[in-house]
Amino acid sequence: MGPIIIINPNSTTAVTAKMDAAVERLRIPHGPALECVTLENGPAGIETDEHVASVVTPICDLIRGRQDEASAFVIGCFSDPGLREARGISKKPVFGIAESAMLTAMSKGSRFGVVSILKQSIPRHASQIRELGFDSRCAGDRAIGLGVTELLDPVLAFDKMRLVAELLRDEDGADVLILGCSGMASNRDQLEQAVDLPVIEPTQAAAIFALGTILLA
Repeated sequence: MGPIIIINPNSTTAVTAKMDAAVERLRIPHGPALECVTLENGPAGIETDEHVASVVTPICDLIRGRQDEASAFVIGCFSDPGLREARGISKKPVFGIAESAMLTAMSKGSRFGVVSILKQSIPRHASQIRELGFDSRCAGDRAIGLGVTELLDPVLAFDKMRLVAELLRDEDGADVLILGCSGMASNRDQLEQAVDLPVIEPTQAAAIFALGTILLA
C-alpha cells in the first residue's frame, strides 16, 4: 500500500510542518503512510490568482512522477489549484482540501462559514462554491487580513481568526466553520473551543476522504 502524498503547493516548509502535525492523529496501524511534501519552487503563499495558476503544472508534474508509488494525492491549498487537471492525468484518486472540507462541513451543520486569509481570496472561493453547487449551504466567507506567512505567528493569527469566526457565527448564521488555509491548521482545536462550533481543518478532511477511499477499495 503506497503513501497518501499531501502536497503543500507553497514553498513555506513551516506550513508543511503544520499540515503534517494536523494529520498525525490519522496515522493508523496497517494504514497507508501520510507523506507531506513541499512544492519547493512554489510561491511562499498561494494568495493570488497568479499564484494559483503558477503551481498547476508543478503539481501535475509531481503527481506524474509519483503516481506509480502513491495510493492517493491531496492538494493542500484551499484554492484547490490544479485539481481538475490533476484528476485528468492521475491514475490514483486526487483530493482537494477545499472540496473535502465543504463536504465534511455539510455533514456537521446546515450552513458553513469560511475563515479566509485575505479579501482577495473570497471571490476565488465563491467561484469554487458555485461550481460545486454549494451556494445555499454557505453562510459567509470572511477574511482575517493575514497572508500565509503571517499565520506563523500563532497568537496574532488566533486573535484574528476568533473575531472573524464570531462574526460568521453571530451575524452570518454559520453553524460550522471551515479554516480557509492549511496554514491555520494548528489553530483548529483552540478555535473550536473558543466559538463552540465544529471547525473543519481542510487537510484533515481531505486525508480522511483519501484514507476511506483506499481502505475500502
